[in-house]
Amino acid sequence: MKLDEIKEIARQHDIKVGKMKKAELIAAIQVAEKNEVCFETGTADSCGQNDCLWREDCA
Repeated sequence: MKLDEIKEIARQHDIKVGKMKKAELIAAIQVAEKNEVCFETGTADSCGQNDCLWREDCA
């Protein structure tokens, strides 16, 4: 997903984007959505969240 798309999702959750990096934005969105903060934690193969919005970019 492109950074502009992620920023828009963040804004929809009233997250102040500022100079946040991609991983920081996604983590903030995960918190706002009351999901586990797991982006780029190395658990993509075992998290079981195959329909996750961030799955394609997660490592």
